[in-house]
Amino acid sequence: MLDQVFYFLRRYVIPRPVFEFFQPAYHWALALLGALAYDFPSRGLIVIGVTGTNGKSTTVEMLDALFTAAGFKTASLSSIRFKIGEKVIDNRFKMTMPGRFFVQKFLHDAKRAGATHVILEITSEGIKQSRHKYINFAAAVLTNLTPEHIEAHGGFENYKKAKGELFKALDGRGISVVNLADANVEYFLGFPAGEYIGYALEASDKRQATRDKTQGTSDKGQETGNKKQEARSGKQELRIIAPVNYEVNELGVRLHFSDDWEVFAPLKGKFNAENMLAAIAVGEVFGISHEAMRKTFANFRGVPGRMEEIQKEPFRAIVDYAFTPNALRQVYATLSGRDKGQEVRSKDSKLICVLGAAGGGRDKWKRLELGKIAGEYCSQVIITNEDPYDENPRSIMEDVRRGTEMRDATYEIIEDRRLAIRNAIEAAKPGDTVVITGKGSESSIAAAGGRRIPWDDRAVVREELARRGLVTSDKRQVAGDTK
Repeated sequence: MLDQVFYFLRRYVIPRPVFEFFQPAYHWALALLGALAYDFPSRGLIVIGVTGTNGKSTTVEMLDALFTAAGFKTASLSSIRFKIGEKVIDNRFKMTMPGRFFVQKFLHDAKRAGATHVILEITSEGIKQSRHKYINFAAAVLTNLTPEHIEAHGGFENYKKAKGELFKALDGRGISVVNLADANVEYFLGFPAGEYIGYALEASDKRQATRDKTQGTSDKGQETGNKKQEARSGKQELRIIAPVNYEVNELGVRLHFSDDWEVFAPLKGKFNAENMLAAIAVGEVFGISHEAMRKTFANFRGVPGRMEEIQKEPFRAIVDYAFTPNALRQVYATLSGRDKGQEVRSKDSKLICVLGAAGGGRDKWKRLELGKIAGEYCSQVIITNEDPYDENPRSIMEDVRRGTEMRDATYEIIEDRRLAIRNAIEAAKPGDTVVITGKGSESSIAAAGGRRIPWDDRAVVREELARRGLVTSDKRQVAGDTK
């Protein structure tokens, strides 16, 4: 009730300039009221927050699977779904951390259902609106950090600082888990924590680093396996979780560790190797057995809309959520076979890309970059509509086009997303790969005036494959015209 009163006042009573001035206090008040209304539900729960630019949702799903396999009742919240035990609800909000008490209520419901471990996907915009406040985090996990939401935060440094708030919330007591390959890792290691865990995939990132609590200095060295480093006098140790080596190929991802154990998952891409390693690092510190982790990953089939393979033969059709330049590059590098150890298609085959990963009204800077990346990797680029909101879809696509042209790539613009997918499928020949990016498992397209068009890339791909006589059509109702 109180949150509805706040919403009414913000929307209809308080002048916009006045609200913007008091906006931080408004969001802080909602966070406090939410915690009070549900009696600070994170108390008594082990809450793990996962943040970063890419890989958050997949890492959350992996952690949920690991803790479940270890015998704990878990709950998880991500951009994909809300899960408490066996109860799963798709996330249809088009936001990861819905506001107005939602996260606190989720924790309350999880606790009432008997959950002991909760994994939360934490976004920079959720942090900006204080939705992480009054949650006792046992651990914070960083996947990676690349430019995103730059316009909303007013620059990359502000974006980084927003992510840092999750680690600040550890307040010197929780566990800090960071990707040692990330260029910003020292910033996140600078926040006081009870324990520091670093994970590294590449040999160049297997660094022994100890943190001086007072001076914030670090020493660098080398380490492999998951061995605990001895603390030096006056400094806090950094435990490093790292494989001796790893393989990424068409069969999946295999991580070999120094203590005679290995983990295999039927997943694609080096980025999924990093996601696995992040989850393993958390599993190690929380005492999940190697056998439980091995079995969990062997049966982990991926996350809806993340490198989801809809068809294998005679050509591959893949749907992926990638909407940031870094994520798009990783998807294309994986499917083109240009990443380490990856041979996923023959050299004479084509990578046909349906690119609709530049939503309206935000982060206009990345449109050119997305176009350039597609032009670099794709044999054929079809630029299409995604989530235009109140912006002219054609204007968005033209911005992407300029980037594609800079790579002298073959491209076309088809505003109707279904028609774009249809043309890509019709153009594909045996051995080719068709990849549709930007929406993943999302269930709608955000159009002008707040209108939501029912949509599912995966269902549309199945329908268009069936139209070509290749697979049975998905029965899900989707839109036929996205213009």
